[in-house]
Amino acid sequence: MSAISVSQAIVLGVVEGVTEFLPVSSTGHLKITEGLMGIPVDDTSVVAFTAVIQVGAIAAVLLYFFKDIVRIVSAWGRGLANREERHHHDYKFAWWVIYATIPIVVVGLAAKPLIEGALASLWVVAGSLIVGSGVMWAADQMGRHRRGEGDTRLKDAMIVGCSQILALLFPGFSRSGATMSAGLMLDLERVAATRLSFFLGIPALTGAGLYELKDALGAGVDPLPLVVGTAVSFIVAYASIAWLLKFVAKHSFNAFVVYRILVGVLLLGLLGTGALTA
Repeated sequence: MSAISVSQAIVLGVVEGVTEFLPVSSTGHLKITEGLMGIPVDDTSVVAFTAVIQVGAIAAVLLYFFKDIVRIVSAWGRGLANREERHHHDYKFAWWVIYATIPIVVVGLAAKPLIEGALASLWVVAGSLIVGSGVMWAADQMGRHRRGEGDTRLKDAMIVGCSQILALLFPGFSRSGATMSAGLMLDLERVAATRLSFFLGIPALTGAGLYELKDALGAGVDPLPLVVGTAVSFIVAYASIAWLLKFVAKHSFNAFVVYRILVGVLLLGLLGTGALTA
């Protein structure tokens, strides 16, 4: 039987949509929400469900950045067919996204048992939320915010892409938080770092969702909760993306840092008192 009902799928879809691209850890918030609703966070079907509903959030990114994606993919296609087109930044950027995705795919496949086992603990989530907050604060303070999206290079994409591994191994660190922090440390502007985080997240998260789909269905997750959760995450994520890009254009990441610390401390308290089980 499925461990997740339709009503729970709606709640998890909202949480996924709001937090997937904000630097607050969607995985951490999903695990906290699952714990509060009495859903076993280390259940195979639950782990698969949370990976699949990410596809809804990724679909929102694809729609929101549709023109950019078409431009980049078109440049890549022209470059494959015509050597003279290969000097364009968009052609190079397409390859950089591909290269930068390879490390997280390799680590994800190699460490899958550990990621779904010991590292799925809420204690890990709480610690990662707090530690990740310190990294984000330091990156925002140290970064000089002087390089735009057009100034990105292969080195930038590889460093930012590899930073996704932190969130993969330590749920609560936040994929968006890790990639945005890496971008800021490379002196990218906040909006440029945020957009780079979005583009690098598309292949990684889409691949994870599709890979987990067969396991989700095979592990006993009903198709209806999957469809509902994914649809809700799509709608909410689209609004979240639009809000975040407007926010980072005028504000620092300090609000997210404070929020993450508060959530991490609260989670430690709930675990310490036995209100939640790890």
